[in-house]
Amino acid sequence: MTAELVRGQNHPLPDTRLEIRVSAGHPVVAGATLGDERGRVPGAEWVAHPVSPSLPGVDVPRRAAADQHLAVDLAAVPDAVHRVSVLLALPVGSGGPASFGTAAAPFVAVTGPDGAEIANYTITGLGSESAVVALELYRRQGAWKVRAMGQGYEGGLAALLGDQGLERPADLAATILEAESRHAAPAPGPVPTPTTPTPTATPAPTTPAPTTAPAPSAPSAGGPIDYAHPRRRTAAPAPAPAPAPAPVSAPQASQGSQLPQGPPVPVAGDAAGWSMDERLYNQVWGMFEDLARTAAAYRSACDFAESRLDRELDEALSDPRARIGGAGDAARSAARARHDELVARAQEVLDRDLAQLAVESEVVEPALPPAYARWDNPVWHAYRPPAEGAMAVRLGDLHLPERTDLRIPMLIRLPLERGLWVDSKAGHSEAADLLDETELRRLALDSAVAHAARLLAAHPPGEFALHVVDAAGAGAAALAPLVDTGVLAAPPARGAAGVSAVLQQLTERVDLLQMALRNGAADALPPGLDTARQLLIVHDFPHGFDDRAVTRLRYLADEGPGVGVHLMMVADREDAAAYGPVLDPLWRSLLRLTPVPDDHLADPWVGHAWSYEPPLLPPGSRVLRQVLAQVAEARPVKRP
Repeated sequence: MTAELVRGQNHPLPDTRLEIRVSAGHPVVAGATLGDERGRVPGAEWVAHPVSPSLPGVDVPRRAAADQHLAVDLAAVPDAVHRVSVLLALPVGSGGPASFGTAAAPFVAVTGPDGAEIANYTITGLGSESAVVALELYRRQGAWKVRAMGQGYEGGLAALLGDQGLERPADLAATILEAESRHAAPAPGPVPTPTTPTPTATPAPTTPAPTTAPAPSAPSAGGPIDYAHPRRRTAAPAPAPAPAPAPVSAPQASQGSQLPQGPPVPVAGDAAGWSMDERLYNQVWGMFEDLARTAAAYRSACDFAESRLDRELDEALSDPRARIGGAGDAARSAARARHDELVARAQEVLDRDLAQLAVESEVVEPALPPAYARWDNPVWHAYRPPAEGAMAVRLGDLHLPERTDLRIPMLIRLPLERGLWVDSKAGHSEAADLLDETELRRLALDSAVAHAARLLAAHPPGEFALHVVDAAGAGAAALAPLVDTGVLAAPPARGAAGVSAVLQQLTERVDLLQMALRNGAADALPPGLDTARQLLIVHDFPHGFDDRAVTRLRYLADEGPGVGVHLMMVADREDAAAYGPVLDPLWRSLLRLTPVPDDHLADPWVGHAWSYEPPLLPPGSRVLRQVLAQVAEARPVKRP
């Protein structure tokens, strides 16, 4: 059965040898890029296009044409490649449309070696874009899947290649399009035979992170577009001659010839990376990406079903003939049945993907190292300060309403690129509404202490120092674990004088380090300067702050992270309303966290609002103090 995909939806591939067929109704240039887990392409030698049509495991046509055929052998692509992106671009000077929105929507089909169609995708919703990522074939847990992308680019092929991380993308785009424009007639060519040239560079594994996709442009004003593609096949096409396989090693050939039987069994640390921590980090981000996209595909399918139902009901009501007898009732029943079928199919795909992610989460969570693990993970009981810093730290969990019990660890890369703000008001969530102001403020400081403990535990002894400002002394109880274990660089600063002294010390440190970096004179720093990264926790802001102190605080938030000085605010933004817009840049520069569950984290990547769960300690647990005691004990003794 063929899977008819919508944008963002994925489908497993039963074989590694594939053919991708494109029907556009007008000439298009077809190509492919090989990328790492983030989809980033390290160089032009990893782009298959009409001028250079062959890469290991991928061959594309040499000419623009209305019907294109791409040959893919996923077993032959290099191990460092995790994504194969299929690209379409409009040729220059061909007399065809200037943008995809002024022509019929391209139809893309993925077929197996026997010619049977595995999945297809009609790329609708395009406007003034002249280049598009049609499909993405990606490696997940040792198996390959296809994802419908449909990501268009108004800036054309250059913008598309640049978004995939290619350096000087405009040069390669010009080479491709200029070569194509020299052909007199864009006639379709034969399916090329795969070859296996050796690229000059191997893509290095990089850290995946969600990126903001360019906003879709508005359709051009050229009248309504008929998306019923004239060349769309309703039955499986006749088998095409299979492309000659590329030479591969014996293990590769064996792997490619075996058909997966059901979903692959998840394995902790099966993502790309040099160390186990890096592989687990990449795997967690892969889970985040899969959850984001499968939820986006489900919502998109439901929205489409609703809009089609509304349109069909309007058409039924507007036809006078449908009002006579039972014709109108039959039309409405048929429309609702089609709607229910679409929603049911979308729900089936969602349930399948969520079930697989839940199984993966059950495997990955127990294997996480302390910096990534929940506080109730037994790994904390065997904690010892690390010899090397962690590459990330867990600041909570994220989930979506489609399945609230499926939580993805919220990992933030180290060193911190921006400060943290633990909101002592926590918006208007249901959990916050059940608590009074005093309890929320207490929970906010408890959360800040837990975050600080994680940051201390993720660094080698002596490489992370902690300062606290508690001007009114209201946080003594919550700060006790930090004070009692001796992990603080100095006792919590009290009153306006204490606030001024701490801020002056840290701003002077930032000034010294910035001057040393700008002048390339790191050796000229004072010999007694502490080289550890610094974290300043500010509690009960703006109590004890005058205008000068506020200015210094903003300076630390803006300039501190670049030289290893970080800020964690524990405050209610409304408490600082007297300063007006002066502090708005401060709040915007900080990552807002909440002490209770809240859905405040906006995701511009696919438009989701993620619900955030703070990393709570188990009731009565002493693991926090045990970890801080280990940190304090391992800290090197400073000699006078």
